[in-house]
Amino acid sequence: MKIKQFKDEPLAHYSYALVSNGEMAVVDPSRNPMQYYKYAEDNGAKIVAVFETHPHADFVSGHLQIQEETGAKIYISEKVGVDYPHTPFDEGDEVQIGSVSVKALHTPGHSPDSLTFIAEEKGETAMFSGDTLFIGNVGRPDLREKAGNMKAKRVELAKQMYNTMQTKFNDLPDDTIIYPAHGAGSLCGKNMSDASSSTLGNERQGNWAFKEQTEEEFVEEILKDQPFIPAYFGFNVDLNRNGALNVQKAKYEVPVKLNVDAAPEEGKTIVDARDGDAYKKGHLPNSINIMARSESDKYETWLGAIIKPNEEFYLVVNSVDQIDELLERTAKVGYEKQMKGVLTLSEKVSKSSDDFDLKDFKENKDKYTIVDIRNAGEIAEGKIFENAKAIPLNELRDRADELPEDKPFMVHCAGGYRSAAGSSILENKFKNTKVYDLSEAIKEFNNK
Repeated sequence: MKIKQFKDEPLAHYSYALVSNGEMAVVDPSRNPMQYYKYAEDNGAKIVAVFETHPHADFVSGHLQIQEETGAKIYISEKVGVDYPHTPFDEGDEVQIGSVSVKALHTPGHSPDSLTFIAEEKGETAMFSGDTLFIGNVGRPDLREKAGNMKAKRVELAKQMYNTMQTKFNDLPDDTIIYPAHGAGSLCGKNMSDASSSTLGNERQGNWAFKEQTEEEFVEEILKDQPFIPAYFGFNVDLNRNGALNVQKAKYEVPVKLNVDAAPEEGKTIVDARDGDAYKKGHLPNSINIMARSESDKYETWLGAIIKPNEEFYLVVNSVDQIDELLERTAKVGYEKQMKGVLTLSEKVSKSSDDFDLKDFKENKDKYTIVDIRNAGEIAEGKIFENAKAIPLNELRDRADELPEDKPFMVHCAGGYRSAAGSSILENKFKNTKVYDLSEAIKEFNNK
């Protein structure tokens, strides 16, 4: 049994290829299947199966495209209620991939229809735990109250997760290798380890969810301090249940316009993915600066948190060299269909952001309305500026009316990335008030 882990860095998503005797299965694939096709070619293997642990909330799966292009069967729980061609796969079912036996366990908790896949060959055991069991934690139970075929309240799912952790893995050996669908940085759970895999024995010793505790204690712990839920999560659950379009076709249907010097449509939202300095020098009206400079920028997450599902927008990129990459990253969260076009800007674009005097801010903080756009959990740990108005970035567009207009705004986050988006949102809202982005200068204040 040969297992290859693939990592999507911005979404902290892990997907897998399992190869045995010329056959290959893909587990929880990303939107674009080309990396799996190349791996199959390199290993002389035919892709015969796609295993879906559940309908994912944070990314769009390429399972339907893989089926259409390779003839592979999709194995997914009947509880998901999908209409596309698939092979129902639930607890008690088993299939062979080469000489590897793959069995399903029903492991509800993150979602009511979650599966864990147990792969066994010659005394070697691996488990693909999806969003049920992470390294150091378990999946959050609060994402299926408003989306999916099987809606479930968070307390109900938390109790199901307790039962899963108490009963479902007891017969598996300690040396079972755990391959989760996410790692540290994913919003599908909290406090995950940086490790990309572990053993069941290690997790039984170190993961709080395996410790002896009452159901009430477990539920209280799993529900507290969960991250915010981006707007696109429910949209992605339903998109994955229906099956997404072929990603190559979807990407290249988006029109491209070069050297634009004015907004293509008045009042239409524009997502500007350029570096904050380039944005501040010149941008189009009604732009939101969601930077995508590298994989370390969580462009996908913040695009889906700030822009609503089905909200039309244009995307500004720095160079034609970025078009394919940014279309790809946008398609990961299923937003390519609502893109009206991809733009590069001409040097005639003149709308600029306000430059601020850091020395003046340090000496006269009371002259500014300081806006703290960190997440609720970060703010709960303590304010950086005592008199700051706290509104998380994902809520800022809807709650900007709560802010007074009598002073210039100074927007900050924890490290400087999110404040670029936050300050641009306020620029759009408050035409007659100066808006400043503290950017990376925040590091001079939050390390004290």
